[in-house]
Amino acid sequence: MGALKKFGVADMGVAIYVLCAFVFFIVPIPSILLDVMLAINMSVAFAVLFNTMFAKEVLEMSFYPTILLFTTLFRISLNVSSTRLILTTGSPGNVVETFGQFVGGGDLVIGAIVFIVLIIIQFMVINKGSERVSEVTARFTLDAMPGKQMAIDADLNTGAIDDEEAKRRREKIQDESSFFGSMDGAVKYVKGDATAGLIITFVNLIGGIVMGVWRGNMAIGDAVNRYSILTIGDGICSQIPSLLISLSTGILVTKGSKEADFGSVLVKQLFGMPKPLYFVGATLSFLGIVTPLNVVLFLGLGMAFIVSGRMIANTIEESNIEAEVDTEEVSADEIRKPENVVSLLAVDPIELEFGYGIIPLADVNQGGDLLDRVVMIRRQVAIELGTVVPIIRLRDNIQLNPNQYIIKIKGIQVSEGEILFDHYMAMNPGFVEEEITGIPTFEPSFHLPAIWITESQRERAESLGYTVVDPPSIIATHLTEIIRGHIAELLTRQDVQNLINNIKESNPSLVEELTPKLLGLGEIQKVLQNLLKEGISIRDLLTIFETLADHAVVTRDTDVLTEYVRQSLKRAISSKYFPANEATSVVTLDPKIEQEIMSSVKQTEQGAYLTLDPERTKLITKSVEAEIAKLENLGKAPIIITSPIVRMYFKKLSEDYFKDLIVVSYNEIDSDVELQSVGMVTA
Repeated sequence: MGALKKFGVADMGVAIYVLCAFVFFIVPIPSILLDVMLAINMSVAFAVLFNTMFAKEVLEMSFYPTILLFTTLFRISLNVSSTRLILTTGSPGNVVETFGQFVGGGDLVIGAIVFIVLIIIQFMVINKGSERVSEVTARFTLDAMPGKQMAIDADLNTGAIDDEEAKRRREKIQDESSFFGSMDGAVKYVKGDATAGLIITFVNLIGGIVMGVWRGNMAIGDAVNRYSILTIGDGICSQIPSLLISLSTGILVTKGSKEADFGSVLVKQLFGMPKPLYFVGATLSFLGIVTPLNVVLFLGLGMAFIVSGRMIANTIEESNIEAEVDTEEVSADEIRKPENVVSLLAVDPIELEFGYGIIPLADVNQGGDLLDRVVMIRRQVAIELGTVVPIIRLRDNIQLNPNQYIIKIKGIQVSEGEILFDHYMAMNPGFVEEEITGIPTFEPSFHLPAIWITESQRERAESLGYTVVDPPSIIATHLTEIIRGHIAELLTRQDVQNLINNIKESNPSLVEELTPKLLGLGEIQKVLQNLLKEGISIRDLLTIFETLADHAVVTRDTDVLTEYVRQSLKRAISSKYFPANEATSVVTLDPKIEQEIMSSVKQTEQGAYLTLDPERTKLITKSVEAEIAKLENLGKAPIIITSPIVRMYFKKLSEDYFKDLIVVSYNEIDSDVELQSVGMVTA
């Protein structure tokens, strides 16, 4: 009983509808039941037609291909049943006989001609047109999918839509492509159904005459007249629903507006402009006066069109005046009311502003791919550092030079650059001796010397060994480096909460143990920011959270906890800075300096800080500078190895002077890493 309740009335009805089709193929049915089924078949066809007319979106009829299959199967089964009755009893019921007599007006020849015309319309116009439109629509829908996906990504990156809206639009695109692909195949059912109906008609006619003469002992003329009328009636009963379904298919796939009310839009587009109505009215009036056509009819219609045009023109003028008044009232209200400053308080996390000369690079219609590159930047940083980059706002700024762009973090400009459109930037990697002519410049990301060259010089520069990049790549690289450098401050508490929610799905007990019992949201944020500040990925949140849970019972100092986490992530740190099967050149820290640094550490409630003498600090930084120079001369990254307890304090000491200096403790290095010391920081 419970299963039947779950099944539902609608499900039961659909199941019976399909089951009846199979029963009618096999079991003979009485003529009265056939009348009922033919009436139901016609009502379903009309229901389908009007639903397709007034559906505002094609996806409101997303099951239309399935409906097409069911109705076709049901209609053919009724054809089989009516054929069986025609051949066996010669009395297929009231509906078939009425259609056969009514359509021809009691004249066999007229009925046959009307039936043939209906068949021609079905085959040559409706079926063929619906099939072709379905094929073209499916092809163009599938071809347009990549462009629509890119447009959604672009809107998402510019902040025009949020993630939920982007997800909804992507699902809608997928549903539309599936729908039109299914429609392309489902239309073949309609065409096959019409062909089957035509064959069944000839079978009914010939078989009926033979059965009437042979078994019914009828004269040939009477048999022809009797069974022709029944055949025409049966054909009309099947072809009219088939024609309605074919018309519904054509309406559904040819709707230009996917979110419009069919009737209102159709009438508005056809009779919504006064000028065409004036011309129609004048033409009809001219034909009524000059030609022998009915003067009253054509002149009356012409005047009706002219009057309708005048009324529509008045309506449009009134609407324009009302719109102007409404606009003025809104403007006046805006002037009168206090300024709404809430909208002015929002600050975009990341902004890329550019002059009008760079607009083609960001305009998809002009072939620009800067928006796609922004999407890739967000994905790249997410994979590399394990955090979600906020929406990057792109906008043009007429106050900038045409080829200039600036990058803002939280509304403040942090960097800028300038490009030459239709030029390429060539950079010497250090081993190319032959020079090329061009406009000297500096690469904006790393401030390396470079040269602007033209398209014609590109191939030669690459053959010589120069690194050649195009303007969009320059901007994208610059933006990526800025994001990497500021990703720590872009990590908000809400971002941390989202990361916690993600890991909570698979490790709820870990999250419940860690927060809020041991650490608050802000403390976890501080640890993650410390890691990101030094370029350490936080993708392995499971290891990070387990380490925090292990040590937060002892200390809540976020700097100390960060060091514990770094030691747990030593495999990732080693793979990032120390390549396998190769000795890495590093600089070590004099134990005396380490002891001196530790002696100058002062602990307070707000955290630890250094009280090192400024002169000593100056000498230490000078020594660091000299040792880093050795590594740079060797073409190596500046890496200093310290003891675990000193690492964070030495990093604080040096970070204001050496932005790119990598400070690693011995506990953060895998045992199989081979190190080669090229110097020691002493003072």
